[in-house]
Amino acid sequence: MSLFGKKHEIDQNLNQAADAEAISSLFDKNMVITGTISFKGKARIDGAINGDITEGDHLILSESGKITGNIRTISFNCYGTLEGDVQASSVIARKTCSIHGRIEAASLTVEPGAAIDGEIRATAKDRGQGEERVQGSSSTSSAVTVDSDTP
Repeated sequence: MSLFGKKHEIDQNLNQAADAEAISSLFDKNMVITGTISFKGKARIDGAINGDITEGDHLILSESGKITGNIRTISFNCYGTLEGDVQASSVIARKTCSIHGRIEAASLTVEPGAAIDGEIRATAKDRGQGEERVQGSSSTSSAVTVDSDTP
């Protein structure tokens, strides 16, 4: 089995685990929360968060959801709007999402139609394996530019 096949298998297992887990926290679309948030399990945000999410397992930002702040979770599934940076093992930018900020992830999936404006940094799960820097502004995944002179 190749290195890429094994990485794909690990990413699939993480995404399957996130999908199978029941939502333990729900922020309704009528809610506006200001402050720092941390959670365990799986959370879905339909409303607005003005502040950072400093720790969490699996986060879903729905189409009606908006976060103005930075996110640090295990997985982030974005359908809505993020104005801030995200650091996660797995990030999925759905076709309805808009992310304005830095993305740092071991696994990044971008659906056609997703809007990403900022810096993307693909990191290995084991920091010793190296990192790849991707910079650009994109309205789809095909317009992201790759900086090939990485250390």
